[in-house]
Amino acid sequence: MYYAPGATHAPHHVPKEWSDKYKGKFDGGWDKLREETIERQKKLGVIPKDAVLTERHKEIPGWDETDDKMKPVFARQMEIYAGFMEQTDHCIGKVIDTVKDLGIMDETLIILIIGDNGASAEGTLNGCFNEMTTLNGMPGIETTEFLLSKINDFGTTKAYNHYAVGWAHALCTPYQWTKQVASHWGGTRNGMIVHWPNGIKAKGEVRNQFHHVIDIAKTILDVTGLPEPAIVNSIQQAPFEGFSFKDTFNDVSAPENHSTVF
Repeated sequence: MYYAPGATHAPHHVPKEWSDKYKGKFDGGWDKLREETIERQKKLGVIPKDAVLTERHKEIPGWDETDDKMKPVFARQMEIYAGFMEQTDHCIGKVIDTVKDLGIMDETLIILIIGDNGASAEGTLNGCFNEMTTLNGMPGIETTEFLLSKINDFGTTKAYNHYAVGWAHALCTPYQWTKQVASHWGGTRNGMIVHWPNGIKAKGEVRNQFHHVIDIAKTILDVTGLPEPAIVNSIQQAPFEGFSFKDTFNDVSAPENHSTVF
C-alpha cells in the first residue's frame, strides 16, 4: 500500500481544535525553536552530541528584529502548522492501528518517509494568507494590516496560507537554508523510519547510510524476492534505478551503495 497525504504541504488547513492545542507554544519565535529542536535531536541521537547549530543567514531576519505587530500572525502560522502535523501523525496512526487490528503487524514492512523535501520558504518573510499572490509575483500586496485582519481565518478554507521563511529555516534545523536552496541538506534531507518486527532485530537504532527515494522500490522487491517488472501493459520497462538498503536493517555498518549522487 502507498499512502501519501497532502499534509503538511501548503495550504496549511486543519480543524481549529488541532491548532488551538498549540496556542502560545511558538510565541518565543523561530530562533528559540531552532535551539530547542537541536537539543531534542541530540537527545534522540539523530545528530552527534557535539553538533553545532548553523548560523542564521542575514537574509533571514531574527525573531527580535521582526515587527512586534506581526508576531501574533507569525505565532499563529506555526500553531496551525504544528496542529496540521499532529493531525497527520494521528491519521498515520490510524493506518498503523488497522494493521495491528488485522493481526499482521509483525510481518508488515512499514517505511515512513517524513516529507518530500525540507521546509518550504515559499511563504515570503511575512508568510502569506494566499500563496497565489506569491506564485503570481505579487508578494507585497499582503500588508501587515491585511495579515493582522485575517489572523482568525488562517488555517481555514477561507485561506491558502503558508508560514514565514523564519519558520521554514527553523524546521530545517540543524541545517542551513530550506527547500529552495539545496546546499547543506536543509532543502533535501528527510528523516525515514523503517519498522518490520519479523525482519529487523534492531529497535530504536539510527542508520546514517545515504539513500534516495528511488531505493524504496528496489528494497521492497529485494525483501519480497520479486523480480523487477520487465513488461507492463505490453510495454517493455527500463531497469529500475536505485539500490536496495535491506542490508542496513540488521547491520549498522553496512556499506553505502550510492557512490555518486547528483
